[in-house]
Amino acid sequence: MKTPRISRSKTGFTLMELMVAMAITTIIVTVLVSITSIALDTWNRSRAELRAARQAKAMVDTMARDFESLVTRRGNDSEWLSAESPNSIGINLESTNSADLIFFSGSTERYNGSIGTTSDKGGDVSCIGYRLLYDDPIKKGGDFETFILKRILVNPDETFNNLLSQKDLESSFGTYSGKLEDVENFVCENIFQFTVTFLVDVTQGTGNSAKVVTVPVTIGKDESGQITKSLKVKGTGLETTAAPSGVSNDELKAGRIRAMEISLTVISDPGIDQIRRGAFNKGKISEFMAKNSYHYTKLVQLPSM
Repeated sequence: MKTPRISRSKTGFTLMELMVAMAITTIIVTVLVSITSIALDTWNRSRAELRAARQAKAMVDTMARDFESLVTRRGNDSEWLSAESPNSIGINLESTNSADLIFFSGSTERYNGSIGTTSDKGGDVSCIGYRLLYDDPIKKGGDFETFILKRILVNPDETFNNLLSQKDLESSFGTYSGKLEDVENFVCENIFQFTVTFLVDVTQGTGNSAKVVTVPVTIGKDESGQITKSLKVKGTGLETTAAPSGVSNDELKAGRIRAMEISLTVISDPGIDQIRRGAFNKGKISEFMAKNSYHYTKLVQLPSM
């Protein structure tokens, strides 16, 4: 009598099956890692852009409020606005443009915002100064330098006693220039450049043949590469180093500023960290800026002069 054979079923995987499974798993893991990396990069860039937008908004909103209540007067020898292009700013990478601004404004922040209280002594004109610096925003001379915008507001009493009716506003403001660097005068950081362009209405001709043309005067370097070192608004008219074509010096001096455009570039935190460490290719600045910076502009209408 024959004894039947008992067949044993397979209980494991062949080498080929294991290799196929490992290959599929590797592909899935690679795809997941790639998707995660793209998602993280997108999130980081969106976060950097959002922070840059907040920095830009803080700057342009503050500056717009100040200039919307700009105070100037004609028919006197006083200087009412001074805009100067400063020397180079920055380490490892220098700012492409900025402006030192000093002007008078009816700012609602006068008397530390205590208008209508016992602290309000009745003055309604304050002097305001703006400057771009490269420093630590928390501690002067600290280790975390970046491009920072500073603003100082001189309350009406000091403005009236020390700054109004001065023929050279920049020199008279010297007492307060050092205070611009104080920590409490910080507005925002990572402002790599800001360019101020004044739109000046110039009247050419007389009588029925008179026409008004708008001449842009950019402090610093404009798009054509022309450099304007300064523009000053005095009671006797405008004084500037600009020499726009088609407009005479006398016509420009008699012009009136009707608006200004604020153009700024904000660099992301990772970009600032690379600048601080010098960890970028200086031969590829345009590529670095395209990846790490954001550009914003705002047009501000000014009170009639």
